[in-house]
Amino acid sequence: MKSSTKKLLTILLALAMVFSMAACGGGSSSEEESTEGGGAGDGTSITLFNSKNEIQENLEDLAKVYEEQTGVHVEVYYSQDTVSAHLATKYASKAPYTLNMVDAKDIYSLGKQYGADMTGSKWVDDTDYAISVDDKVLGFPTCIEARGILYNTAAIKKALGEDFDPASVKTLDDFKAMCDKLVAAGMEAPTAVLKPDWSLAAHYLQQVYEEREDPEAFVQDLYAGKVDLMKDEKFNALMDTFDALKEYNMFKSAPLSAEDELVHQAMSEGQDAFQFGGCWEWNDLQTYDYNGPVGIMPVPQNLKDDYTGKLVGGGSKYFYVDGSEYTSEADQEAAKAFLDWLATSDEGKEFVSGTCGMVSPFKSNTVECTNDIGKVVKEYVDAGNLVPNYDYDPDDHYSKLGIEMQKYLADQCTREELAKAIQDYWANVTPVEH
Repeated sequence: MKSSTKKLLTILLALAMVFSMAACGGGSSSEEESTEGGGAGDGTSITLFNSKNEIQENLEDLAKVYEEQTGVHVEVYYSQDTVSAHLATKYASKAPYTLNMVDAKDIYSLGKQYGADMTGSKWVDDTDYAISVDDKVLGFPTCIEARGILYNTAAIKKALGEDFDPASVKTLDDFKAMCDKLVAAGMEAPTAVLKPDWSLAAHYLQQVYEEREDPEAFVQDLYAGKVDLMKDEKFNALMDTFDALKEYNMFKSAPLSAEDELVHQAMSEGQDAFQFGGCWEWNDLQTYDYNGPVGIMPVPQNLKDDYTGKLVGGGSKYFYVDGSEYTSEADQEAAKAFLDWLATSDEGKEFVSGTCGMVSPFKSNTVECTNDIGKVVKEYVDAGNLVPNYDYDPDDHYSKLGIEMQKYLADQCTREELAKAIQDYWANVTPVEH
């Protein structure tokens, strides 16, 4: 979930490999954007599809460690294509990956159709985030991620001359008062807003569905056209906060021209104080002259309910083992063994929490998270202050409604028009089976 220099370098390296092969007259073009190549030698070889691009290089390094220890070669691939579409092409060509990293919703479709049962694996009883379908354990959680308002403590202290206590910002009124205080102290624009459709729709708008007693019932009412968002307290509370993020946005004059890199740089270097985002942005922040720590707090709203003071999040990125006819039982067992090792070995634990700075979904992993944002997320997880993700949006949800949110960000539509666009989308899309 990032756009960074690392991604560009990865793509360029992959292209260089393809052209090199073509020049030598060997091999054929491939849809994979990045691979950890190499032959399997005389040992077992399995393939792994990674959809979390910020850990691609780290996964390649881990695969080498695993091969040195076990003799099993793990070939790691990455693609920028939509996960479901990319994997569909692999199944159509009868050459699926042995291990597939997907979003939670894909476990209920691709995993249900192709996944091998991992019931009884060593890691299952060590986590609360495994995904089971029809009494079969199909989804292995890679990490826990959460969303909220990122804050740069160093930037706030520099402006105000005092430490920032995120607990002091509970309501939207508190948040606006803090922003006004920062402006008065000389910070011209205390916020920045990411423009991508995934951030605006898959993350921010998504909270409208998640922060309620029965998200499933609410979504079903959306499908049925029974929801009037302009009369919905949660929608209006969250959009009021979004309006405040817009009001103090340092890129307010041209919000859709602000590249992700500029937003991340502003947060990393303390040019602003607040940004909506999640713990996955840690790697982006490290690209610049990081001046933190950067933490995360709940989205402040002038609506007190059961979700006040909580982040939204849960298990993120799930592996399933291909159990189709195209993957041998031996390779399936090798893939399961790799996941057991990832969850239970010292090397696997260090990889997740130390090297990648992710919040581990496994209770036995006591390695401290090296991600400043992740450390705060872990505190919310341990305290039970995490609102679960809603994982069953249609595949085109964030792209189509992301465009509508972008219009709203740029003041190209009113809140009423945005609400109608959201309602029309849900009323005219096929419900997701789960």
